[in-house]
Amino acid sequence: MIKRMMAYIGEFRKDTILTPVFVVLEVMMDILIPFLMSKIIDNGVGRGDMKYVYTVGALMIGASLLGLLFGVLSGKTAARASTGFARNLRRGMYHNIQDFSFSNIDKYSTAGLITRLTTDVTNVQNAFQMIIRMFVRAPIMIVSAMFMCFYINAKLALVFLGAIIFLGIILYLIMIGVHPFFKQLFRKYDDLNASVQENLTGIRVVKAYVREDHEIEKFHKASETVYDYAIKAEKILVFNAPVMQFTMYVCILLLSWLGAKLIVSGSMTTGELMSLFTYISALLISLMIMSMVFVMVVMAKSSAERITEVLGEKSDLANSGNPVFTVKDGSIEFDHVDFSYSKNENNLNLKNINLTIHSGETIGIIGGTGSAKTTFVQLIPRLYDVTKGSVRVGGTDVRDYDIETLRNQVSMVLQKNVLFSGTIKENLRWGNPEATDEELITACRQAQAAEFIEKFPNGYDSYIEQGGTNVSGGQKQRLCIARALLKKPKILILDDSTSAVDTRTDALIRKAFKEAIPDTTKLIIAQRISSVEEADRIIVLDDGEINGFGTHQELLETNDIYREVYESQMKGDDNDEAIA
Repeated sequence: MIKRMMAYIGEFRKDTILTPVFVVLEVMMDILIPFLMSKIIDNGVGRGDMKYVYTVGALMIGASLLGLLFGVLSGKTAARASTGFARNLRRGMYHNIQDFSFSNIDKYSTAGLITRLTTDVTNVQNAFQMIIRMFVRAPIMIVSAMFMCFYINAKLALVFLGAIIFLGIILYLIMIGVHPFFKQLFRKYDDLNASVQENLTGIRVVKAYVREDHEIEKFHKASETVYDYAIKAEKILVFNAPVMQFTMYVCILLLSWLGAKLIVSGSMTTGELMSLFTYISALLISLMIMSMVFVMVVMAKSSAERITEVLGEKSDLANSGNPVFTVKDGSIEFDHVDFSYSKNENNLNLKNINLTIHSGETIGIIGGTGSAKTTFVQLIPRLYDVTKGSVRVGGTDVRDYDIETLRNQVSMVLQKNVLFSGTIKENLRWGNPEATDEELITACRQAQAAEFIEKFPNGYDSYIEQGGTNVSGGQKQRLCIARALLKKPKILILDDSTSAVDTRTDALIRKAFKEAIPDTTKLIIAQRISSVEEADRIIVLDDGEINGFGTHQELLETNDIYREVYESQMKGDDNDEAIA
């Protein structure tokens, strides 16, 4: 874990190295000052030698100024190193997430990934800064101060050696006790963020169903769980400060008592006792700093584990050794295809799929909820890999293509339509960044989106809010279809992408497809028979298996599922007309 994390220090390695160097120099000045002070007391003030006082005093001032300079430099380099490290970690995670396949994405919640990119990275950043600065300063100060204490009086120094051993044992026990609670705490943060994200995304639905109280209660439960784990961790951490204070006061009392006896017996001078007090204060303060850093490191350890989990996640989809960069045509062939999301051959979502689709054909796909319609089409642009068998596009196994090349030629309008904050033009150019304004307008006319866009005050420069909340469901669907058309793909897949438009607009979109992109293979998943009945052929899926494949008329005659759906929809239309 540490090796993987350290690789992201990158160009900030110099600052990471310079920080401890400046810290060491700062500590040297801090150690020198009490020593000079004891000389002033014993050799200057004690003997009435003011020249000596002024000379050594000037050295003390110089040491103080140098210590200040080295402290400022160490703070500057530590800040630059830690913020740069955090930036590189976020970039590394974000870039890796972009390479995730759908199956990789399925392992993580959106809220969990956001927490890792924000809170967890901040925890690691703070701990890293403390480690390269304070966690270097404190041990060096402790060792140096302890050396000076032994140099002045070895017997008194044994008191503090015992205190360090005692504190080390206590801190270790606190660490092993609190770490499991922090691991659980950050997982619960994911749940809390998920609750907030879900509420804000669906706030209109919440208000429409007057479910504010339910959502508040759900949020309170998530918050309470986070609170409970935080309290459990703090109940252990709370021992840190009292133990430190207790140790400090015991050391000071012992030093005062034993030091006074040694001065009376003539074994120690007043200056030496004063410098011992200074060294002991520095030593105990360093111990307190170490305990605070220790708490941050314990928290950061849990965060670091979560970060390296994302950094170490590798996409299970990769180019072959010699990928194909040209898609010949839009023909599709499924050859004895089995597929399972869990990669378990005993729990298949698609079973023994065998079919051939010719380039330029329009294929309708219908089936009940959970019949694996979306799963079926997601194998074509290789959003997932088959469990068994093969899928071929243009006569070539999709696993042999360069992934980017394949997906540029297979344009898919997903079941959940997504628009991004920005203008309509910017959203459309996701399909083709080089598209001209004329091409945008043509694609929107084919998708029956031009009419409503031109009614907006700013036309194609109108701003789309995050998630497309300022356009209707039908408008959003048509914009997504236009965006897909701009790719000029060899295969176009519409995953129930006209469900929010009226039947007239649906018919106009299909007519535009037939006239404008006759050579493009079109797969249309729909719930309405009217959306697919004019297709060249129609696939009927049932529980992950092909139940029927043929023309509208053939399926009416031979397929019970298709005929049942058709008759129920036609009966519904007749009832609607009667009511009207």
